[in-house]
Amino acid sequence: MSLLALFDPSLLGRAAHPAVEFDTPDGTRELTFGDLERRSNQLARALLARGLARGDRLAVFLANCIEIVDLWLACAKLGAIVVPMNVLYREREVDHIVGDAEPRAVVTTAAQSGVLPAGAAWWDVGELARDASTQDASRPEGAGESTADTPIALVYTSGTTGAAKGAILTHGNFFANARAICDAWRITAAERFLCVLPLFHVHGLGNGIHAWLASGCHMKLVERFDAFLIDTWFRDYRPTLFFGVPTIYVRLLELPESRAREIGAHMRLFVSGSAPLPAHVHEAFRLRYGLVILERYGMTETLMNAGNPLDGERRAGTVGLPMPGVRIRIVTEQGDDCEPGTSGELWVRGANVCAGYWKRPDATAAASAGGWFRTGDIGVRSTDGYLTLEGRKSDLIISGGFNIYPREIEELLAELPGVREAAVVGMPDAVRGE
Repeated sequence: MSLLALFDPSLLGRAAHPAVEFDTPDGTRELTFGDLERRSNQLARALLARGLARGDRLAVFLANCIEIVDLWLACAKLGAIVVPMNVLYREREVDHIVGDAEPRAVVTTAAQSGVLPAGAAWWDVGELARDASTQDASRPEGAGESTADTPIALVYTSGTTGAAKGAILTHGNFFANARAICDAWRITAAERFLCVLPLFHVHGLGNGIHAWLASGCHMKLVERFDAFLIDTWFRDYRPTLFFGVPTIYVRLLELPESRAREIGAHMRLFVSGSAPLPAHVHEAFRLRYGLVILERYGMTETLMNAGNPLDGERRAGTVGLPMPGVRIRIVTEQGDDCEPGTSGELWVRGANVCAGYWKRPDATAAASAGGWFRTGDIGVRSTDGYLTLEGRKSDLIISGGFNIYPREIEELLAELPGVREAAVVGMPDAVRGE
């Protein structure tokens, strides 16, 4: 099923409704869902005129901007594959991704183009937008022909060993993920969603942008999280929905208690992911804002896997229960199911799991186990089903024969006075191993 089946109730059914606001040098600008439909149709035609075809890769090397939304929708209509690139990457990382994905072109700015490898084709985002403005605003022929198995994104994982691998994510992966989070967290058109996460990451793109487009709610899109502006955004925009990472919640704890209470009064849901949320931050936020953060667990290759319940206990230090449509096993080294309370590797199955790794059949095979995806994450399940992550399998420290999970020590260190964040790694030791 094409992602357009997910987006059309908003793009077409809510065409006259305000969809998104964003800041420009001339002030705040707002677009309707109908504007997004028109802009992406025109951009799709401009991309066709430049030779982009179904199945071609188009890399996007941009900080958050409305043009990323236009490009995503245009590629969904054309059957092209978006390759999001971290705007902070420099020559080494960019060279690898461009060389591996072989995109038709990289959409970026003149300032960023200097980071690209010599000879790489690139299109200036401003020039592309100007070309699009003169195009026919109707949908291009063939829009909507993609199926659930059609790739739409090639997202490179930072990985823990070797060069980054491109996870092949399909229309069906994103469709299932958006439906799961909208259903589980009851995201509706009534929300006001403040989007501060980078759109080159599946957290901002797969969860944020898709929850917005699937629900038809209103979004404020900002270029990046800014601790000095966040209070202004909350005051002026008055969101009800916010997705963040633990570092953002640490910074939000710096706001005065009176402001925190005001923000908490109009917010409905704070969600945290992409890294473990320390239990003491979880509790401090509850006391300061009057709301309990919903922590969840996902991966580039699988999008969302688990989350704490909207109703019921949002248990600090855990990532909750499997998302709708997702199955999770915790297994031993031999692939047998672990008993509750026993640590093992998490295996995942569902429509959220990627189609494999780009040009890496070896990595695809290594991550597969009889229809299950080996996450490489170590975790444990409680007797009532809550999942707790203990770290990456590759990060495990084995000292004197004992397994040591860095997260356990990191959380202990983070509780010490004066420690805001902590990271633990193993060091070689001649006697104990590490």
